[in-house]
This record gives sequence, C-alpha cells and structure tokens, in this order.
Amino acid sequence: MNTAGTAEVAVRHILSDKVTGGFLAPRTRTITWSAAHYVVKRPPSGKQTVELTCTECSASLLAEVRDQSFTRTLSAVLRVIGVVCAVVFFAAFAYAVHEGGKTLPEGQSLPVLFPISVIAIAVTFVAAPTFYVHGRNYNGVSMLDAPKPRRRHQIRPVRPGQRGARTTR
Repeated sequence: MNTAGTAEVAVRHILSDKVTGGFLAPRTRTITWSAAHYVVKRPPSGKQTVELTCTECSASLLAEVRDQSFTRTLSAVLRVIGVVCAVVFFAAFAYAVHEGGKTLPEGQSLPVLFPISVIAIAVTFVAAPTFYVHGRNYNGVSMLDAPKPRRRHQIRPVRPGQRGARTTR
C-alpha cells in the first residue's frame, strides 16, 4: 500500500528468457523471474538514488526515485498525449475514408492531405496505446544502467493486488 511519500516496486531477477517457434510456427516468448518487493521513500523534491538488493543473487542495483509532483505530472502528460493521439487517429481515419471513397474525374488526384492522414493513422495506431499505458504504469522509479553481470534485472511497479514489501531508507 503506497502512502504519499513512497513508491512500491518489485526487483525482478530474470531466471530465463526463451523464444520458441520459428519460420512456420508462431513465435512465443516465455520469461520467468523471481521478484522481491520494496517500498522506497520519495524525496521531497527533485530525484535521489537508492540502492536495492536482489534477493536471488544479492546484486546491488541502483534506482532513481522522482518526487511525487513530478511523477504525477509526467504520468498525466503521457496519458493526455495518448488521448490526443487517439483523437488524431480517429480524425485521420475518418478523413482518409471520406477522401479515399470519392470517385474522382479523369486526371484528378487525391488531395495532398490524404497521404499525410494515412501516415498519421499508422503512427498514432502505435503511439496512442503506448503513451497511455506508459502513463498509467509510470511510478517515478527507474533503474540506472547496471554493469554487465547485473543486466538480468528489472525494476517494475507493483500492482495493487500484490503484497509483501521490504522497506528501504
């Protein structure tokens, strides 16, 4: 359970990462991990670095924690950008259907905005859900680059249904 000045994160130790399938069979990626839950204190302003320890291999990982106001602001901005991308997607799609469905006289071509709307559809189809999901999942804690032997780790936000947290200073 998060209070105003804390963030709950899970330190994941990646045990295996396998990709099965291939040319004719569907590709499937299976990742298994073990996780330790931590509650990290947020700084009053700015950012600070905290040290988290992996319970699987005792590796020391550095994470950067942002203050609560910056975290809320960035999360809201990412969600708003996602919603704006969704609006642009539907407007460009409606325009492309409207202009593309017209029967043009001989020798006349589609307006210049038609290819731009097709490009906008392709870009916002990916961007809208990506920004929105990142905005919902952003908690202000990110792992700093780990040395090579420690790259099999992740720091993830803990979902509300998960329990069992260790507290760090």
